[in-house]
Amino acid sequence: MKTLSRRIGILIPLFLGFRALYGQQTSAGDSARKPLDVNGFVDFYYSKNFARPRNHTNKFRNFDVTENQFSLSLAEVVLQKAASPLGFRIDADFGPTNDLVQSGPKSTLLNLQQAYLTVLVPVGSGLTVDAGKFVTHMGFEVIEAKDNWNYSRPLLFAWAIPYYHMGVRASYPVNGNLTLAGFLYNGWNNVVDNNSGKTLGASVTYSPAGPVSITANWIGGPEQPDSVGAGNRNVVDAIVNLRVSDKLSLALNADYGTESLPTGTPAWKGAALCAKYLVTAVSAVALRGETYSDRDGYTTGVAQDLKEITLTYEQRFFTDLLLCVEYRHDWSTVTVFDDNSGLNVLKHQNTLVIGTVLIF
Repeated sequence: MKTLSRRIGILIPLFLGFRALYGQQTSAGDSARKPLDVNGFVDFYYSKNFARPRNHTNKFRNFDVTENQFSLSLAEVVLQKAASPLGFRIDADFGPTNDLVQSGPKSTLLNLQQAYLTVLVPVGSGLTVDAGKFVTHMGFEVIEAKDNWNYSRPLLFAWAIPYYHMGVRASYPVNGNLTLAGFLYNGWNNVVDNNSGKTLGASVTYSPAGPVSITANWIGGPEQPDSVGAGNRNVVDAIVNLRVSDKLSLALNADYGTESLPTGTPAWKGAALCAKYLVTAVSAVALRGETYSDRDGYTTGVAQDLKEITLTYEQRFFTDLLLCVEYRHDWSTVTVFDDNSGLNVLKHQNTLVIGTVLIF
């Protein structure tokens, strides 16, 4: 914890000082240069599991894992420059959430959630090319709690899709309604690939006239070491957003994945339906219902069907302080949840989470 505090204490003043210095330089006469943007947040939470698990862990959860403890989830500082025609972005992350995301082999990129260069190619309406490390194009929700409707992450986010990649991506707006994107990655959740193949991805976003947006994503390629076999892992991901009114928004996210192995082809699938209602300009209520089937126990480690329902109340204070109070009920078709005996004797768990996010 001391090492984490020391890193954050050094990094934030360094970035803020860089921003101040850069601002002085541009105001001194280089007005043609795009400004450097520095922002970030600190995410802190307390979680209570009413089953009182002996190991103080909320099972099958992402990021809000620690139970009956005050926990720092994530501290992030973002340094970015919009492409005109060159740009870049660096996301420096610290905390248990980053430790979980970066749980692979250690490297100097451990604390960099994203670090990539951007080139805006003057072709047609503009081709955007990024090269480096960046978060996945899959899924409806993201790593940062402040950008999601609910505080806790869904089962699909935790078990169906990757977190990040190293590689190259390109996106092109065909017109005002259609955007195409392609991806070439080393693999899933790694900087250095564990095999000689590459992972491909594609994304199509269609926004017809009206408050509807439809996105279809795909990712596929070999993810096992060369010694295991050359079978591919494939996941398709669909997202539908609907803005019913100025206050009510709905979203549907569905995933289906398989992996070809010498021993067979395990599969996993799931769907989540989400709703968010703006009570006032500074408060909202979000509801999410979700089902996830891991028939072979390949992703969760247990052959089961998991479900969850989550209700979140969000309140903003002073514009930059976000408070979330969330109740969540998870249940399974088998006994996988712990009680205070330390044994897997329960088919469900109920949790209450209070999360605070300070945005700067």
